[in-house]
Amino acid sequence: MYLKSGFVSSFLLHITQSEVAIKLMNNVMNTYGTRELSISHGSGSWLWDTEDNKYLDALSGIAVCGLGHAHPNITKAIIEQSNKLVHCSNFFSTSKQDELARKLCEIAKMSEVFFCNSGAEANETAVKIARMYGKKRGLIPPNILVTNDAFHGRTYAAISASSATKVKAGFEPLLDGFLRVPFNDLDAIKTMAKKDKNICAVFVEPIQGEGGINIPNNDYLKNLRSICSKEGWLLMLDEVQTGNGRTGNYFCYQESNMVPDVVTTSKGLGNGFPIGACLTAGFARHILKPGSHGSTFGGNPLACAAALATINTIINENICDNAKKVGERILTNLRGSLGNTSCVKSIRGKGCMIGIEMNRPCQKLFSVGLRNNIIINVTSETVIRLLPPLTYTMRESDHLSEVLVKIIKEFDLES
Repeated sequence: MYLKSGFVSSFLLHITQSEVAIKLMNNVMNTYGTRELSISHGSGSWLWDTEDNKYLDALSGIAVCGLGHAHPNITKAIIEQSNKLVHCSNFFSTSKQDELARKLCEIAKMSEVFFCNSGAEANETAVKIARMYGKKRGLIPPNILVTNDAFHGRTYAAISASSATKVKAGFEPLLDGFLRVPFNDLDAIKTMAKKDKNICAVFVEPIQGEGGINIPNNDYLKNLRSICSKEGWLLMLDEVQTGNGRTGNYFCYQESNMVPDVVTTSKGLGNGFPIGACLTAGFARHILKPGSHGSTFGGNPLACAAALATINTIINENICDNAKKVGERILTNLRGSLGNTSCVKSIRGKGCMIGIEMNRPCQKLFSVGLRNNIIINVTSETVIRLLPPLTYTMRESDHLSEVLVKIIKEFDLES
C-alpha cells in the first residue's frame, strides 16, 4: 500500500524491480551481488538453508571454518569466555591475549604479534611496518615489491598492493610505493633489485588464492628469503588464506624450512570468529612503537579465546595431517576422472587448497554446484576454487569429487 505514494512512485521509476526487493526486504548494502541462498545453520562439513536443504561445504566461508561449522571446542570456548569478559581496552593486558601471543609466536618461530580483526587489517599492519623500516634505513620513498595476480584485502593499502583491477576501480588515486613483478619469478625480483634502490620489502602469498590457486616452485620462498637477506629487505608473507593448517602445515612457509620477517594471518585463525594477526621477527620486530598503530577490538578476550581453542584443536587432533590426506584424496579423484576432459586445463593444489582451471569462464558453476547441493567458488573467472574444512572425512572427499566430476563433464559437453 505504501508503493502508491507520490514520492515512492517517483522513486521507483529509477530503480529496477530487483532493487525494489532489496529496498523493501534487505537493508544490507549490495556489495556481494545476488545471494542465492539464505543459510540457517551448519554442522561439521555441512550447511542447511532456510528451506532445510543440505549442502556439502567445500568453501569453508572462504577458508575460514577450517574445523567445520559449530565445532564444539570453539563453541564451548566462546560461551565460557563470554560469561567472564568480552572486551576491555588495550590499555590493559588479558590472559587470553598473552597466551595466544605466546602460542602463535611459538608455532611460527616469530618474536611478537599485533592483533587485529581481519586479514586486510593484518596486511595494513605489515605495510606500515615495511614503510617505517624503509624510512629508518633512509629510503625515501620506501618501496614494496608485490606480485601480479596478488590479493591482499579490500582496505586502501591492501587494494593498492593487490593486482586485480576490479578491486581498485573507482578508488583511485591509490597508494604509491608498490612495485609489481610476476609471481614465481626470482629473476624479475633480482632485476628489480638492480633497478630500484628504494626497495625495503617483498610482500607475497605463499600460494595465491584469489589469483587462482597459483602454486610457486618448491624453492621459491627459500630463495626469496636468501634474496631479502642479501638485500636487507623484509620478507613479508600473507598467510591469511594459506595459514592455520590449510595447506597441510600450520603455516605454508614451514614446508620451505625458512622464517620470514613478517607473516600475516586471519581467516581460519578463529574458525569463524573475527581475528587477525601480524607477526614479526628479525629486523621487523620492535618497529611499531606505542602510538604508531592500534586497534580498538584487536585481541579482545572473546576473539583470543576462540583462536586459542582453534589452534589447540588443530594441533591436538592432528588436523594438518588430515588436511594433507583430504587434499591428496580429492586431487587423486579429480585427476583420475577428469584427466581427458577437454575443458580442464589444470588441476592443482596443496592440502585443502585446490584449484581446477578451466579453458573458459565458468562462474555459472557456482550456481550449478548449489543445484547439486555442494558449495564451491569460482575465482579469476576460470578457476574452480575448493577450500573444504580441514576436518573432511574420506567419504565427504569422495562425495565432493563425484559431484564435481559430474558437473564439470556436463560443462564440457556445452563447449
